[in-house]
This record gives sequence, structure tokens and C-alpha cells, in this order.
Amino acid sequence: MTKLIRWSLLLLAAGASFLPLAAQSLRVAPDKRHLLYGDGTPFFYLGDTAWELFHRLDREEADAYLEDRATKGFTVIQAVALAELGGLTEPNRYGHLPLENDDPTRPNENYFKHVDYVVNKAEMMNVFIGMLPTWGDKWNGLGRAKEIFTPENARTYGAWIGNRYKDKPVIWVLGGDRNPETEAHKAIIRAMAEGIRSAVGNKQLITFHPMGGASSADFFHNDPWLDFNMFQSGHAAYNLPNYEKAVAARGMEPAKPVLDGEPRYEDHPVNWKPENGWFEDFDVRQAAYWSMLSGACGHTYGNHNIWQFYQKDRKPISAARTPWREALEQPGAEQMSHLKDLFESRPWQKLVPDQSLITVHDTSKNAVRAARADDGSCILVYMPAGEPVKVDLTKISDRNVTGWWYNPGNGATARIGKFRNGNAREFDPPGEAFPGNDWVLVLDATGKNFDPPGRRREY
Repeated sequence: MTKLIRWSLLLLAAGASFLPLAAQSLRVAPDKRHLLYGDGTPFFYLGDTAWELFHRLDREEADAYLEDRATKGFTVIQAVALAELGGLTEPNRYGHLPLENDDPTRPNENYFKHVDYVVNKAEMMNVFIGMLPTWGDKWNGLGRAKEIFTPENARTYGAWIGNRYKDKPVIWVLGGDRNPETEAHKAIIRAMAEGIRSAVGNKQLITFHPMGGASSADFFHNDPWLDFNMFQSGHAAYNLPNYEKAVAARGMEPAKPVLDGEPRYEDHPVNWKPENGWFEDFDVRQAAYWSMLSGACGHTYGNHNIWQFYQKDRKPISAARTPWREALEQPGAEQMSHLKDLFESRPWQKLVPDQSLITVHDTSKNAVRAARADDGSCILVYMPAGEPVKVDLTKISDRNVTGWWYNPGNGATARIGKFRNGNAREFDPPGEAFPGNDWVLVLDATGKNFDPPGRRREY
């Protein structure tokens, strides 16, 4: 049995639809807080950073990577057409460079045929490509890389690449880990966006991927081409309160959806220095739940070994240490499946961040985050360190409340029980209190008759 057949059977068993994604275009929801498929179904953006996918993998490797991510429930793969790591000077696995003479108006057809293959493979799996037309060093080299873009050729290139993939499952991600530092930089990004929009119309969404600590809202929030905001919380320290960026962007006008497009990567050295330690699966989970309960429309996972597709015959970037095929099985990615399962088991698109629900307002690495559904159907509280928390239940729209513990590490649930609504109630998570014994408290209006959170059986 082929890998694709096995994968298809897995998805069919899970009730997946094989409607071509070209017919499932995305749009911003009327509330401007989340994304929808064209048919109005909420779209949960669960991304993975595979920046070097087109550049460093052959077709068999790309198949293996995409099949793994599809079976884990990822909905978006973020990858770069003009890659960072020697993207203009080192050919892809088939010996092709992306441009003729580094000219964005002269793309190499043979190189982009391989990009076509990967995009088409993703479409077969109901996965969108978060397509970066270029890494940011091609328009802001920070004094270290060759800059090849001007507003004129950026518009031409944007129109060309937009036209090539206008009927494919693509979300456009401009920027590429760089901030515009001058008006000339902004002009390049805006011209590229204009070129893409001239080709795709409103069929595809466009956002912007900035450097660590920044948000697209810092530069382009009022630009009409920017459909949703993306920020990068980055890899600099253990205590990266990405919820602050989510809350800040959510509070801006006009309202636009927001998500963390590059948080701390699993198996990444803290602040790029191994002596500081390495981010682990708990760090990945914490960033994800912090952001989602602060109003994000989804989340992006990343693995330090996978974005660069490290293998032992390649020089590692920033102390990568695990070959990418082995890194596919590191626990953080599977735990993102549990994240998506939990939120999709509740009306997540109705969640409103609300710290007034809880009595603890710690801003340390153990910060608790809370959100409620605006229809009163549920409350979700994330506790990174397993410490007790008192929750105001009056925002639940039922006389009776059903409580659950959800384990974000393995997706298992434990039923707390049913109790009468009241002003406040203390909840003490299972186990000892320490960072990494993280839990999600799920409180439901009993009358809604929700199934247990997530998909795994209770224990």
C-alpha cells in the first residue's frame, strides 16, 4: 500500500473532505477576527515553518514531509520561493536556480516546475501553502545579502508569481523575516502586494511576516492589501509573552485577524546559544495556548531542524542537532494536533480574551490566560504551571456548568463533573505545580451538550 493511499485512508477515517482546495478559497470572517473557507466554515490556521521546502528537498522528500504534516492536522505550510540559505546561488535538488542572473523579472521555469509539484501535492492533501515570494534578505539585506528588488521589479514579480498560483491553495506571506526600515522598503512590499493582487483579485489572502518582536500591524495595518496580521514572537528567551502582541493587534482599528507566524521553535537553542538551553515541547505548547486564548485566529508551529531541513551532510544553522526526518517525530508537532482538536471541539471562533475571568494576573513565564465564548457557551483557561485558579462562572449562559481538564501534552481529558453556576469557583489541576505541568480548564454550559474536548478518550 502506498504512503498516499495510507494517508488517504487515515483522513477518510477521520471524516476528511477531499473537495479540492481551489474550490475552498479563504476569506476574512465578517467579525474580522478569524478566517473562513469560501463556504463559511471556520478555518483554523495551523501552520508549520518549512522555509527551505522548495529549495532543499527533492520530490520524494517533499512527499514524506507533507504527508506527515497532513496526518498531524496542519492546514498551512509556510515555504519560500526565493529561499534564504543560498537561495539565489545554490541550486535546488534538481540543479536549478530560481532566477536568470538574479533578475526577479526572469524566473527560471525549471525551478518553478518543482515549486508547482509541491504546491500540487499540498493541494491533494487539503493543505494550503503559505507562500513567501521571497525571503526578506532579497529586499532588506541588512548589509549582508544582495538586494535584488525595486518597486518596479517587485510589482512585476508579484504579478507573475500571483498569476502562476492564483488557482491554487495559497496564502501569500510577504516580508520574510525582515522589517521595512525605509520608505523604499515599504514601497517594495506594497508594489509586490499590488502585483499579486492584480493577478489573484480577492480570491487569496495576503499577510506580512516580520522580524522577531515585530508585527505586520507595526508597518502595514491600514494597507487594504493586508488581510490579516502576523507577528513573530521569536526565539530570544523563555519568557516570550506573545499574548501581548496578539492582544495589541486585536485592539487596533480596522479590526483584522491576527496570529503568531513564528514563535519559539522546538529544539531551538534559546537566543541562538546552546549554553542557554533548548526550547522543548512545553515551550511550544505554552506559546500556542497563550496566543490562541488572546484572540489569535490560529497558530504556527516551528522546529529548528525542519525549517532548514537539516541533515548530517549539511552545515547546521544555529546549532541544529537532529536530522529533519527524525525531527518530524518530536512531540511538539503532535501536540499541535491536540491544540487544533481542542479548539475545533468548541466554538473557538467565538472566543473573546477575558482576563477578568480569573483572579491570577501573573505576567511571568507562568502566566494564566483565559477566554470565553461570546455566546456564553464555554470558557477556556490555560495554566502553564498547574497552579490553582479561581474562575468567575457568571459568563456561562446556563444554570449548570460541566468542567473538564484537558491535557495539552497528550490530548487526554478528565471530567471534573457538573455543578451549579455561581460567582466563582477554584479549580486545582491534577499533579504538582511546576512549569510544564500545563493544563487547559474547559468549562461548558451544560445545556450545550458538548462532547468531551478534543478527540481522545477520557481517563
